[in-house]
Amino acid sequence: MVGSTQIPGYYSVLGFDREPFATSPDPDFFYHTREHDRALTNLLIELRLRRGLSVIFGDVGTGKTTLSRKLLHELNKRGDMIFHMILNPSFSSEAQFLSSLVRNFNIDWPEDVDIKNSDIMELRDTIEKFLIQKTLEENRTIILIVDEAQKLDLSTLETLRVLLNFETNAHKLIQLVLLGQLELYSKVVHMSNFMDRISFKFTLNPLDVQETSELIDFRIAKAGYKGHKKIFLGEAVSEIYNYTKGYPRKINMLCHKILKELVIQNQEIADRALVQEIIAKEQQWLSATNDKQLETLET
Repeated sequence: MVGSTQIPGYYSVLGFDREPFATSPDPDFFYHTREHDRALTNLLIELRLRRGLSVIFGDVGTGKTTLSRKLLHELNKRGDMIFHMILNPSFSSEAQFLSSLVRNFNIDWPEDVDIKNSDIMELRDTIEKFLIQKTLEENRTIILIVDEAQKLDLSTLETLRVLLNFETNAHKLIQLVLLGQLELYSKVVHMSNFMDRISFKFTLNPLDVQETSELIDFRIAKAGYKGHKKIFLGEAVSEIYNYTKGYPRKINMLCHKILKELVIQNQEIADRALVQEIIAKEQQWLSATNDKQLETLET
């Protein structure tokens, strides 16, 4: 063990090849809970059948973004799919949204025509011709994935509905996958002509205590842990679950802090007391931050 001056490489000190609890959506660290596995399997089936619209709902930190990266990873294995992912779906107008599709799908566009000032109908017609060519003539599947879909305004949602009207007698010409927080549901629930087009919808829920333990063990193994001791005792996992309520992002962030603390304190095993100590520090920091914000508002 070493002191805190070497914390940047803490995971190697503890016997890991890689950082086990990074919060970036690395598909290699995608833990297949029953819910995530069911969602991913259904999404792939819907896309292969070209059913049109799939929607994944989930609270903050339930793993929607990681699921989307795993979906991209699976799509990359196939040569018959063309896909694009929108990470921040905030568009000021329908024209801006449609022109972004033209650019990101590399759709042919006259060089002497300014796409930013193009007519809506012209943009729609160009996209439809592209979809017909790729889907019917080349037998490719065109997929648009939208993360943070709760940011979509009603105008853009309506544009997506119009795109779903591009279809043959057998299937839709464009496949849409929306992943968003629960507020997305409140936006689309009253759009009957949108809700009716959802072929698959699913809500991701937090993990239970057993899945929390399995997630921790999975990420530890995936990071190449070479030690022979179990880093997180069962009592530590119980405390982690009680504090995080089973939200994967919170679990990863807390476990990251626990591993750092192990290095700082020259320990090798996380027990209940260590986890409680870290949680107490976290709560003290949150309380102090809230107090400062209140003072700022009052002044």
